[in-house]
Amino acid sequence: MTENQSDTFDIGGELTVHRLGFGAMRLTGENIIGSPDDEDEARAVLERAREIGVDFIDTADSYGPAVSERLIGETFGPEYENVTIATKGGLWRTLDGSWPPCGDPEYLQNALMGSLDRLGVGSIDLYQFHRPDPDTPFEESIHQLAEFKDQGYVEHVGVSNVSVEQLDEAREIVEIATVQNEFNVGDRSDEDVLSACEDAGIGFIPWSPIGSGGNDLGGKMDDVAEIADAHDATDSQIALAWLLQRSPVTLPIPGTSSVEHLEENVAASEIELSDDEMSRLE
Repeated sequence: MTENQSDTFDIGGELTVHRLGFGAMRLTGENIIGSPDDEDEARAVLERAREIGVDFIDTADSYGPAVSERLIGETFGPEYENVTIATKGGLWRTLDGSWPPCGDPEYLQNALMGSLDRLGVGSIDLYQFHRPDPDTPFEESIHQLAEFKDQGYVEHVGVSNVSVEQLDEAREIVEIATVQNEFNVGDRSDEDVLSACEDAGIGFIPWSPIGSGGNDLGGKMDDVAEIADAHDATDSQIALAWLLQRSPVTLPIPGTSSVEHLEENVAASEIELSDDEMSRLE
């Protein structure tokens, strides 16, 4: 039986989770708008994830919007046994499907209240600022998240889509437990942010961990395919295995709306790449 065999990481030094998690963005309608065609199937994906040892679920209020959080609350709440939930605030959604940032403190207060309600909790395990807002001073947004933590509405604070400089600025205001930036075999543009997280013992959550369905891995596509053949695995599984071995602080969160695809992703935790294979993918 497929089971999450990734090792563990302590988010904020307290929340112990398996490093291979699940991103719940795809448990929504087309273009991440509205409800999925089959909400029962979406809940089944979440339940199956927990059954096979995936105990770290990442979502955001903007997924749907509100749909992903609602489905998580309906599936796991109110006890949330054996699962840690991370969500994010700081992006509007518009009817044309765009994602404009909004880091205004009052907006974040409203976003937090909505997340608490949909998840059915009094405090969120990990609350992340989704993206810096050029129209709001970054420190104002982070101070608001620090207040959420002081008030007990969130246990741990994370940031997303930040530079090293912004991470340093945020850490001067509040303890940062995680950073969520794009990172995969084909996109290493935030290597410096990953290094900063390693130095500080901060969890690094690589979004888009397998590119666009495993088909957007830059100049490493041929190497990934050859290594996949050697392991009787898929390209996506090799991309996930690489992330798990790339650094002890990485927390990949591949997402899907299919139980079968979920199990395929989790099976990547069983793959051990050789030193030579890791070198080929560097």
